[in-house]
Amino acid sequence: MNDDQLQTISPIDGRYIEKTAHLREYFSESALMRYRVLTEIRWLVFLSENNDLNQIPTLSDDLKRQLDEIITQFSIDDAKTIKSIEKETNHDVKAVEYFLQEKLSNLSGGKDLIPFIHFACTSEDINNISYAIMLKDACKSQYKELNLLRDTLRDYSHQWAEDVMLSRTHGQAASPTTMGKELANFVSRLDQQISTLEGIEYRAKMNGAVGNFNAHKIAYPEINWIDLSSAFIESLELANNPYTTQIEPHDWMAELFHALIRINNICLDLSKDIWTYISWGYFKQTIKSSEVGSSTMPHKVNPIDFENAEGNLGLANSILDHLASKLVISRLQRDLSDSTAQRNIGSAFAYMSIANQSLIKGLNKIKIDKEMLNDDLDKNQEILAEAIQTILRREQIEDAYEHLKKLTRGRTLDKDTLITFIDSLEVSDSVKNELKDLSPKNYTGVASKLAKKI
Repeated sequence: MNDDQLQTISPIDGRYIEKTAHLREYFSESALMRYRVLTEIRWLVFLSENNDLNQIPTLSDDLKRQLDEIITQFSIDDAKTIKSIEKETNHDVKAVEYFLQEKLSNLSGGKDLIPFIHFACTSEDINNISYAIMLKDACKSQYKELNLLRDTLRDYSHQWAEDVMLSRTHGQAASPTTMGKELANFVSRLDQQISTLEGIEYRAKMNGAVGNFNAHKIAYPEINWIDLSSAFIESLELANNPYTTQIEPHDWMAELFHALIRINNICLDLSKDIWTYISWGYFKQTIKSSEVGSSTMPHKVNPIDFENAEGNLGLANSILDHLASKLVISRLQRDLSDSTAQRNIGSAFAYMSIANQSLIKGLNKIKIDKEMLNDDLDKNQEILAEAIQTILRREQIEDAYEHLKKLTRGRTLDKDTLITFIDSLEVSDSVKNELKDLSPKNYTGVASKLAKKI
């Protein structure tokens, strides 16, 4: 870790830099500048290709290539140049426009295009598109992490499909399940929410200072700007929003952030469950000889990866929840409070990434302790009360539930006590043998089937 990382205010760019550096491509100040440059150039090229806008020069293939290279070869030096311009303008988007003017002035045929950079745009036309593309790109990266987590859980659900364990409804001993089935539940939940996340539309607008194409219409009154704007947005593989004020209202962002919150809560639920299973001894953790679990208790092997995930998921959700509530509200036609809030989107993604990587790391360090699972089952024979009373109901024995309640409620039973109870029942010998064959290990329903099916 270098000196700069040791002096960062946020652990995102310090302690956790190795887990978050890949997000700089989407959420850094430089990345936002690059997305703005992309939007400005795509708008310029799009306008030049419309035959009805005859004052805008048609671009040669070579000039298009050079414009595209401004995007693809955008560098940290370019970002520094924009930042220096911003010191004079005190306006970040205008600084990008001036940066592009200078770039075009050095290209053959570029000077004729300078008046049409940022044509009829308000800064929010550029910003809302930039953020939409940014989030779309960032979510593709997020899908990779989520799918890796999902696949890890799926592998374990198959591997541990038949490893029977005691359930704990309300924290109390309950009907058995299998470890594989419990993890399959999380796989299914993630699948549903990832599918919802993938279905969200990334919406944007290009319609001027208050959403009415005022400047566009005054310059080119014959152009169908509604259709032209929609075509441009769709050319960027975004969904057009024709009804806005100066800003796109960010409702789709709220949908996105709420979807991420739901996914994070599933991961939080998983973290707490695995932590608890470790505390019961259901899982053992891989020991690394050089590591220390406690500064004073040498025996400790703490579930730190799951605790790390839990803490960072909470931070991610607090930011996402605020953004989902804040960004959809803007005074009248525009206020700037959304701008500073949006700059923190990357922090939420960073905390999610830290958490997901910690979860995956932690999952790869656990091994199931079958002896502990079996011991727990053997000590809680009373969980067969459900099975016994259900069979007695089938045999039309009156007050079957009440008989088992009297025998088992609030008590821990051994196998001999259950057998004595079964022998006292007025049922056939075949039913008694059926009841005696019951055990916590074979009373799992279709848990293993469900675990293997996911």
